[in-house]
This record gives sequence, C-alpha cells and structure tokens, in this order.
Amino acid sequence: MKTYTVQVGDVTRELPLMEVPGGARVALFNMLGDTEVTEAAGKALAARLPGDVDMLVTPEVKAVSLAHVISRESGKPYIVIRKTQKPYMHNPIAREVVSITTGKPQLLVLDGFDVEKLRGKRVAIVDDVVSSGGTLHSITEILDEVGAQVAAVVAVFTEGQERPEVTSLGHLPLFMEGDK
Repeated sequence: MKTYTVQVGDVTRELPLMEVPGGARVALFNMLGDTEVTEAAGKALAARLPGDVDMLVTPEVKAVSLAHVISRESGKPYIVIRKTQKPYMHNPIAREVVSITTGKPQLLVLDGFDVEKLRGKRVAIVDDVVSSGGTLHSITEILDEVGAQVAAVVAVFTEGQERPEVTSLGHLPLFMEGDK
C-alpha cells in the first residue's frame, strides 16, 4: 500500500493513500485513538488560537479529541455539533453536508440547548482535516443562524486546494491517477 509521510510536532506518521469518489486518492489522516498525534496537534493549534476566541466548536467524531486538547490547553470551552439528531435534543438546528471521505449526505446538528452558549460569541471551528470545505460551510451556516461569529478555523491539515482562511499544521495533496 502506498503511503504519504506527515509530521505533527515531533510525531511522524505514514498515512495510507485511499481512493475516494471521483478517482482521487487521499492520505487518510485518522487521529482517533492516536493520543500522541492528538496531543501534539492540540497543543500546537492551541498556541495558534487567536486570543479573542470565546468558544470552540467541532463536528463529531474525529475532531472531538482534538477540540478537547485545545480546550484544555487554551481554557476555552467547546461544543460538539453532532452528525445525527438525537431524540433528547431541544429545538435542534441542522444542515446537510457531503464530505469527500463519506461521499454521501450527512447531517450536522446543533442541540438547541447550546444556542445560548454560542450567541454573541467569537468562535473557532476545530476540525481534523478541511478538504472540500463542505463541513466548514455547514457549521458556519449554523453558527450564523444562532448569532455566533466565526473568528478562526483551525485544523491539523488542509487537503486538496490551499485554504488560507484555515490555520493548519500542514497540507495534504490530493493524488490523481498516475501520481506516485
């Protein structure tokens, strides 16, 4: 299997190249269960967080542990936007998104109980990888609806096209047919 080498702080990982819809291959960055990478990335991103951020917002699942480390390091609380609507949610706010790695529509859902925690706040969106920008766009729509202002977007990596609006630790290229 072909791999792509990345460095996160002083941690090196070989990422497998996996095919996604459309024929491209991506370097699959999965930090779930990788405490060493999560800690290194979270500490580095917390140090780059703008000082005027009040709150962190992250989509579940893979970026939750990252948001936790950034929260611990920065002292900023975080809220998780879920990928399914739960029966216990109060007046949830939802948007649909298609991620490059899932290739099919998913929901992003903010529990209505979290709306007042976000209203009027300057928010940093935390994600593991920002690729097509679909998740970022949907979360931004939700935050706009509840009256929060996106002050920063932080991610371990950007992927595909360059994203100057994202504070990241590195960039993952897309590999097309014939790339090494």
